[in-house]
Amino acid sequence: MATQTELQDASPTAVAEPLEPEKKRNPLVLIIVALALLVGGYFGWQRYQFAQAHESTDDAQVEGDIYPVLPRVSGPVLKVYVDDNQHVKKGDTLVTIDPADYQQRVDAAQAALLAARAQVTAARAAVGTAQANVRTAQTSIGVSAANRTRLQQDLARSTKLRNQDIIPQSEYDAVAANLKSTTAQQSTAQDQVSVARNQVTAAQQQVVVAEAVVKQRQNDLNNAQLQLSYTTIVAPANGIVSRKNVQPGQVVSPGQQLVGLVSSARTWVVANFKETQLENMKVGQPVKLEVDAYPNEEFDGHIESLSAATGARFALLPPDNSTGNFVKVTQRVPVKIVLNKEDPAHPLRTGMSVNAIVAVK
Repeated sequence: MATQTELQDASPTAVAEPLEPEKKRNPLVLIIVALALLVGGYFGWQRYQFAQAHESTDDAQVEGDIYPVLPRVSGPVLKVYVDDNQHVKKGDTLVTIDPADYQQRVDAAQAALLAARAQVTAARAAVGTAQANVRTAQTSIGVSAANRTRLQQDLARSTKLRNQDIIPQSEYDAVAANLKSTTAQQSTAQDQVSVARNQVTAAQQQVVVAEAVVKQRQNDLNNAQLQLSYTTIVAPANGIVSRKNVQPGQVVSPGQQLVGLVSSARTWVVANFKETQLENMKVGQPVKLEVDAYPNEEFDGHIESLSAATGARFALLPPDNSTGNFVKVTQRVPVKIVLNKEDPAHPLRTGMSVNAIVAVK
């Protein structure tokens, strides 16, 4: 049986509970949403306009001149004068190699040069002797010619006297014999002149040979001195020692890298833009550079040059699309960007990551 209370609740005369009043929307929310949409639209439009006039890439890094310091001669290292990250100036001594062997070669080359110069002196003296022999032989010819003329005159007189039987036959024969002897002496003297002249020519050739030997010995000495100078390795430019791979006592060989020297004179940025970004890119356009190492700084620069080939063409194994397995990949072209002004307070170091933004319009 239903209770009285249940009957009262089920009766049509029961009074219904009052409904909650409907909440009104706050207009401030609508205003905020509208403002947010307007601001978002404005910044979106600005971003769109910026993207239309600029090209950017984060595939960029700082580059600089890196000088590999290589020995040109072999030998044990005597002393190392620098440490890692040390600033050096052009011409500063970095490493010295034991110069004992190369000094010995210089001494030997100097001795050989002195001997060659002595040979030149001797050869020139031989030329003087040969020339003196020529003069002596020529004098002998003159004496013989004078004696022959005199004896010819004596023979002419003796012939007249002998015909008149004034002088004996023996005296006439003696004059004739002297004339023949003098004639032979004159011929011999002429031959001696020819021989002496040939000796002069030979001696002059010996001088030429000796002088050539002197030049060769001088070249040997210069080369030995040059090799000796290579035992002192100096900095090729101002920079910072970034990698030192040498210790005293180490035996080094030519071409072995001892020190990596990073130039502190000039740095630049190489940005690898997609080929689809290059349509309006030209030399001289301004560039904004954002360096990861200095997030609160911005650097100004400009495009100095664009590479004539994509970076893939300089790879160790460049792609060859003619093999048949062709997959089109957007290529990147290196673009060289230089800073308008160096900032000593925020130096750019080779290898730093950069975001480059180029104003193409």
